[in-house]
Amino acid sequence: MKKEELIAKLKPIIEPYVQDAEAFKNLSEDTDFVNDLKINSANLVDIILDIEDEFDIRLENEDMEQMLDVKSAMSIVTTKISK
Repeated sequence: MKKEELIAKLKPIIEPYVQDAEAFKNLSEDTDFVNDLKINSANLVDIILDIEDEFDIRLENEDMEQMLDVKSAMSIVTTKISK
């Protein structure tokens, strides 16, 4: 899956939890979920669960701990779907 396709699939998953709409408009690989989008840790768990459902993957605790920005989310999803 191409980078652009993956970001396009992640955007609707992330959007309901975003507290900074302006930062969301500029979503890129470098966007940090907590610092840029102001997503709290409880909502980060919701995003992870939604990502699991969308891509039909299982994320381990260490994956969840690393998924703090768009780039790491993309990397983890890409790794899981290629297995």
